[in-house]
Amino acid sequence: MADQAQFQDRMLSLGLARVSEAAALASARLIGRGDEKAADQAAVNAMRDQLNLLEIKGVVVIGEGERDEAPMLYIGEEVGTGHGPEVDIALDPLEGTTLTAKDMPNALTVIAMAPRGTLLHAPDVYMEKLAIGPAYKPGTVTMNMTPSERVSALAAAKGVSTGDITVCVLERPRHEDMIREIRSTGASIRLITDGDVAGVMHCAEPEVTGIDMYMGSGGAPEGVLAAAALKCMGGQFFGRLVFRNEDEKARARNAGITNFDRVYTRDDLVRADVIFAATGVTSGSLLTGIRREPGWVTTETILMRSKTGSVRRMTYRSPLR
Repeated sequence: MADQAQFQDRMLSLGLARVSEAAALASARLIGRGDEKAADQAAVNAMRDQLNLLEIKGVVVIGEGERDEAPMLYIGEEVGTGHGPEVDIALDPLEGTTLTAKDMPNALTVIAMAPRGTLLHAPDVYMEKLAIGPAYKPGTVTMNMTPSERVSALAAAKGVSTGDITVCVLERPRHEDMIREIRSTGASIRLITDGDVAGVMHCAEPEVTGIDMYMGSGGAPEGVLAAAALKCMGGQFFGRLVFRNEDEKARARNAGITNFDRVYTRDDLVRADVIFAATGVTSGSLLTGIRREPGWVTTETILMRSKTGSVRRMTYRSPLR
């Protein structure tokens, strides 16, 4: 029976790419227009419409917020036709709304899909994150190390000096002390203004991006998406939830989390095979953004499956309507 279908990641992957592409195309006309909310809403609407065409019984576990905060693609929203495999959906219809509004690099549309009950339902709190690429032994770096110790350990594992290590960090006042400590080792820092899913993904392709490690705190939901990407691309990811008040701890309890000090690995956050798609909205280190030419619009999408380790880069060219 269709309702008892297994998670066929190969069959669903191209459909997921179309979801990501649709969101990017919808937000493209708002690049550089200065309206973050409008760009995000356009992406949300398009992503939801495309998701509802897929033969799945999907539930959004990482979305735009709780139901009373987000009219569409809220946490717990059911998507798909209601037939087919039961799946978890993690998404960010526009990762980098500010980047899009200001026409700055690395804005993406991002979505991941896995069997039901296998993606962590991360509360909307901060997460301390640490990520490196796929070429290292387990335990090369840990959350218990200081930032400078992580740089030294990674340099030793890579066989280079600390001055040859580049760390990606989200530019925020809360990271100022960490940035000073990293630079004290001689390492360089690539500061990003937004978009830490892309920041983590940079670690998986250091020969392309020049990034060896990601460090710092950002949204916990984005941590799950980043872990999904690294599960496909290879690489190590660690996350620890950061709570600023009792209200945030209550959110975690509502999500079923009771150990507030737990360090989550990549495979704790994404507990089964996953498919992941991201489409460039503005050009960056990972993907080319939306390109317009007379009569045509072109997107670039990265589509990945953890089951096979396959990474596809796809160009989609469609006529302007």
